[in-house]
Amino acid sequence: MKVALGQIAVGPEWQANLATCRDFYARAAEARADLLVLPEGIIARNSADPDYALKIAQPLDGPFVGGLLEATRAAPVAVMMTVQVPTGTGKVFNTFVTLKEGRIVAAYRKLHLYDAFSGQESRNVVPGDEVPPLVEIAGFRIGTMTCYDLRFPELARRLAADGADAFVLPAAWVKGPLKERHWEVLAAARALENTCWMVAVGECGARDIGCSRVIDPLGVVTAGAGEGPALVFAELDLARVAHARKVLPALANRRFATPQLA
Repeated sequence: MKVALGQIAVGPEWQANLATCRDFYARAAEARADLLVLPEGIIARNSADPDYALKIAQPLDGPFVGGLLEATRAAPVAVMMTVQVPTGTGKVFNTFVTLKEGRIVAAYRKLHLYDAFSGQESRNVVPGDEVPPLVEIAGFRIGTMTCYDLRFPELARRLAADGADAFVLPAAWVKGPLKERHWEVLAAARALENTCWMVAVGECGARDIGCSRVIDPLGVVTAGAGEGPALVFAELDLARVAHARKVLPALANRRFATPQLA
């Protein structure tokens, strides 16, 4: 599977962000990628306004998702990202969507809200209440997670137990002391402990670290981006999953039951 990691700095105008995403999509299609992964909360962001997610949220049949769905009708590249979707109760869902061939083929509402360090995501966001489904793309079974989910190994283990070969994680990982190190360690750990590929794509810019990366099932970084906007390509191979699980059969050797959502 050929993956494109679209690392961008999300701005306050959804039209400009959509134009950037569509440009990345066109470039991913030209490179014959199977999947384009974009960061978390891609519709728009204004770090100076803590309630901005409420103001710019759109339904899944709104113009932002619709603009990317239109692009996927013209090329076989799937898209994974998260968007802010109104709940109808004055808050939003942080919703991971997979777009392919003009359709939303899967959606996942973020389980773990970032009420940590200096953040309080629950101020405006309602958590989901379902384990995300696996999504099949180019022969890979992909488990989907969002940003702060990375700090909860139960979700990654559940997805691996359900049959995931790879994880895809859009994020807006906020800068701060040792935060880049946390990102590096946790992304590698989720890949290694579950012998799965990890595709982690972060927003960049004034607030967030960027540092998108692809990590193989034995914890080796095979591709990555720095702190600025970038479109990075990487090849994922199922043979590496098979090899990792042969030499490190951690999933087969585990003694604990499959995690269940509380």
